[in-house]
Amino acid sequence: MIISTTHTIENKPVKEYLGIVSGETIIGANIIKDFFAGIRDIVGGRSGSYEKVLREAKDTSLREMQQRAETLGANVIVGVDLDYETVGKNGGMLMVTSSGTAVKI
Repeated sequence: MIISTTHTIENKPVKEYLGIVSGETIIGANIIKDFFAGIRDIVGGRSGSYEKVLREAKDTSLREMQQRAETLGANVIVGVDLDYETVGKNGGMLMVTSSGTAVKI
């Protein structure tokens, strides 16, 4: 399935709009990752553990959105938007949402 942030796919006219689809993921970051990320902040550098959590949350959200689009009979999702938010007590959880329009081309 093609998943695109653009609203059209070049040289592929949309035959049918099937509706908005979305995927949501909430992932908690544990205290050990928080501790090592804090050390990284002090000494500099990137936090690989948080980057891995971000990628995992994004991939899960996109996969869920794709499954919903497939249920509608879509073969493409256009106009995809990704949003990242922290939620929960002290922002201890990461929420990633993806949304787009399911279409047939």
